[in-house]
Amino acid sequence: MFFKNDDGKPGAKKRSVPLLPLRDIIVFPHMVSQLFVGRERSINALDAAMARDKDIFLAAQKNAKTNEPTPDDIFQVGTLGTIMQLLRLPDGTVKVLVEGKRRARIKKFPQTEEYFLVEVEEVAEQSAKGVEVEALMRSVQAAFEMYVKLNKKVQPEVLMSAQTIDDAARLSDTIVANLPTIKLTDRQALLEMDDAVKRLERLHELMQAEIEILQVEKKIRSRVKKQMEKTQKEYYLNEQMQAIQKELGGGDRDEFKNEIQEVEEQLKTKRMSKEATAKVKKELKKLKMMHPTSAEATVVRNYIDWILGLPWYDKSEENYDLKKAEEILEEDHYGLKKIKERILEYLAVQALTKKLKGPVLCFVGPPGVGKTSLAKSIARSTGRKFVRLSLGGVRDEAEIRGHRRTYIGALPGKLIQSLKKAGTNNPVFLLDEIDKMSTDFRGDPAAALLEVLDPEQNHQFNDHYLDLDYDLSDVMFITTANTLSGIPVPLQDRMEIIQLSGYTEFEKMNIAVKYLVPRQRKECGLDDVPFTLSENAIRTTIHHYTREAGVRSLEREIASICRKVARHVVNEGKEKPIEVVAKNVPQYLGVPKFRLNKKEERDEIGLTNGLSVTNSGGGELLACEVAVVAGKGKLVITGLLEKGMEESAQAAMSYVRSRAGVLGLDPEFYQKVDVHVHFPEFIRKDGPSAGVTMATSLASALIKLPVKRDLAMTGELTLRGRVMAIGGLKEKLLAAHRAGITTVVIPRENRKDLREVPRRVLKATRVVLVEHMDEVLREALCLSDPDALFGPPRETWEYVDGELVVRGDGQASAPKAGKSAPPIPAEGAVASDEGRRVPPPTGNA
Repeated sequence: MFFKNDDGKPGAKKRSVPLLPLRDIIVFPHMVSQLFVGRERSINALDAAMARDKDIFLAAQKNAKTNEPTPDDIFQVGTLGTIMQLLRLPDGTVKVLVEGKRRARIKKFPQTEEYFLVEVEEVAEQSAKGVEVEALMRSVQAAFEMYVKLNKKVQPEVLMSAQTIDDAARLSDTIVANLPTIKLTDRQALLEMDDAVKRLERLHELMQAEIEILQVEKKIRSRVKKQMEKTQKEYYLNEQMQAIQKELGGGDRDEFKNEIQEVEEQLKTKRMSKEATAKVKKELKKLKMMHPTSAEATVVRNYIDWILGLPWYDKSEENYDLKKAEEILEEDHYGLKKIKERILEYLAVQALTKKLKGPVLCFVGPPGVGKTSLAKSIARSTGRKFVRLSLGGVRDEAEIRGHRRTYIGALPGKLIQSLKKAGTNNPVFLLDEIDKMSTDFRGDPAAALLEVLDPEQNHQFNDHYLDLDYDLSDVMFITTANTLSGIPVPLQDRMEIIQLSGYTEFEKMNIAVKYLVPRQRKECGLDDVPFTLSENAIRTTIHHYTREAGVRSLEREIASICRKVARHVVNEGKEKPIEVVAKNVPQYLGVPKFRLNKKEERDEIGLTNGLSVTNSGGGELLACEVAVVAGKGKLVITGLLEKGMEESAQAAMSYVRSRAGVLGLDPEFYQKVDVHVHFPEFIRKDGPSAGVTMATSLASALIKLPVKRDLAMTGELTLRGRVMAIGGLKEKLLAAHRAGITTVVIPRENRKDLREVPRRVLKATRVVLVEHMDEVLREALCLSDPDALFGPPRETWEYVDGELVVRGDGQASAPKAGKSAPPIPAEGAVASDEGRRVPPPTGNA
C-alpha cells in the first residue's frame, strides 16, 4: 500500500458516483490500494467511473461471502476515491489502482441494475489542534513504533512516514491502514468516526491490545529458544506447542495419557496375530513420545485403532443343519438347483472337517436373475454375516489394497474396511459386478483381486495401509458378473464359475405366484383386500409387457397393477372382490409393449423358423428369409448380423452349391441369380446356431419348395453338411413351444441337454435329432416323396410324446458304433412296429 499527499479540502456536498463493493478490505483516505475485480456488476461500475470523471465510491460489504450484495449488505460510510490505473487481465478480471480521497456517506441508491450508482454526501473532517491533541499524536506514534518492532510484517518505511505527519486525521488513517491484525469491524468503526481525536484515542486502545498479544508471543518464543540448545528442529516445534499449551492452560496431555491407557488395556484382551501385536506395541511406544496435537500422533493413533478394530479371530457361528439351510434356500429362491446343491455340499464337508477354506464362487448370468439376492440367502442359510462390495466402475488398485501410510488421509482398502464393519472374520463377502472393473494409470484392480480370490494365497493378504498379513481364507467370497468376457482369464481360473441362465416362462410364473405377487400385495396394503391376479393375467404380463431374462420388469408391472387396484380400493371400498384376468390386463398396464412370436399361417418358400437366445428375453423365434432374383451370383446378407453369422451364411451357400446335383439345380445356377438372405428383427445377432436355418431357406428358395410352418430348427453347419452342437437348447425349445411349433430339429450332439427341458414341453413337442443337413432338408421341406430326392433314410432319432424313438432301415436296431447311443431301455419299455421306444433322460417336471 502507498500513501499520497492530498491538498484538496473536502466539502459537505452531494454527488452521484458509481459504487464498488469491497470484500475483506477497507480503503481509507490518502491510501493507494490495488484491487482485483471479477464480479460483472463491479466491472460495470469501474467502466462507468472511467467514462465519467474517474471518481468512484469504495464501501465494504457486511458479509464477504455475499456474491450479489443488495443495498442493505453494504456499509453506509465509505471512501470517495479516484481511479489511477485500470488494466484488464486475460481471465476476464480487472486490476485497478485506486486512491482514497475523503470520507463520504451514502444517501440513496438511484440505480442498482447494471451497477450500483449512489448519491453520497462528503463527511466534513473536524480539525483539532492544541497541546492535548499533540500529546495524543505522540503517544499514538510511540505505540505504532513499538508495534512495528514486535510485528516484522510492517515495513520500516511506513514508520518513518508516520513520524513526519502532523495532521491528526491523516495520522490515524495512515496508521490504521498498516495494522494487518485489526478486524474489519474495528476498521469500519474507525472509518465512520468523523472526530479525529476520538479516532486517535480508539486507535491507541487497539494498538495497546495488539502490543500485549505480540509481547506474549515473543515471551513464548524466547522461552522455547532457551530450551532448544540440546534438541533438533522437531523437538523445538514440540516444545513450542507445549509452551502455548501452558499459556492457554489446556489439559490435552492428561486426556492423551488416558487414551494410551485404554489402548494398552484393549491390547491385553484383543486376540491378534503375533505380527500385529508386535506392530501395535512398537507404534504405541512411538506414540508416547509424541505431543498429542502433532500430526504424526494422529496418524499413529488412527493406525492403531484400525489394527485393534479388525476381527482377527472373531468368527460367527455357522449353521451346520443341512435341512434348515435347504429350507432357507428354497424359501428365498425358486429353482437354481445347482447353486443350492453346491452350498449344501460345502456345509456338509464343513460340518465333518471344520477346516474347509471358504469357496470362491462366481455367478454369471443376465441382469435380474437373482445373483445378488442369492448371495444374501446363502449368508442367511449358513448363519454368516453378509458384506457387499460393488466393483462397478472401480479402476484404482488402492480400492482393493489401500494406500500406504505415507499419504495424507490414507485408509485401508475396501476389503479390510468391510471386514471391520462386519465384525467377523468369516462373512459371506459379495464382490458385485466384477466384470465392470476398468483399468487406468492407477493400476489394475482385477490384478489385485488375484491374491484375494486365490484360496492358496489369501491367508496372507497384505493391505498397503496395514502392512500386515491378514487371513482371508475363512471368508466365503461370491462374485457376480453379467458376462465372462469382462473377467480376465487368470481371475476366472481362481473361481468356481456357475452359470445362471435366464428364467423360463414356467419359472417366471412360479416366481410371480410364490414371491412377487405376495410381496407387492403386502407393500401396497392389499393383504386384507379380496384381490386376485389370475395365472393367465400373469402369463399375459410376461408375454406382452416384459422381455427380460430376470424378473425385475415383471415385478414392476405387477406392482403397477397392485397400485391401480389400491387406488380403486381407496375410492370404492374393500367390499367388492377384484379379479384381474388376462383380457383386462391392458386396462391396468396400457397397450401391450411386445408382440409374442407365433408361427406363420401357411407354408412359405424361402422362410424358415430359426431359434435364438438373447440376454434380455430368453429364447425367441428367429425368422430367416431368402429371396432369389436374376443377377450375377451376388450374395447379400442383411439384418444387423455380426461377422460370425455372415460367415455361416456363406458356408450355407457353399453347401447348397455342393449339393446342386442332388437338389436338381443347374451346376452354374449361382452365376445367373443374386441371393438375398435377411433376418427381419433389427437387433444385433451373433452366435453359431443359424447355419442350418439359412441353408434350409436357401435350398427352399432355389428349388421353389415351401418350408413347413410348424417346424423350427437350430444348429450350425459345416461345408460337408455336418450339423454341430449349439447352446441354449432349453430356452430355444421353450420359445418353440410358446410359439405353437410342433416339430423342432436339433443337433444329435445336444441330446444330453434335453435333461434340462421341462417334461411337459418335451411331451408336447416332436424333437428330431439330426447329424447331417440332408436329414434337416428331408424333415423341413414340403416334399411329396423325400426318398426320390435324398434316397432312402438312414437311422433317425426323434422324441415323440417324451420318449426317444429310433428308426432305421425299416426295422428296430441298436445305433451303429461310433454314435451317441441312447440309454438302455428300462423294464416294461414299449416297442412298436415303428422302432424302439426308450424312456428319455430325466427332465424337470
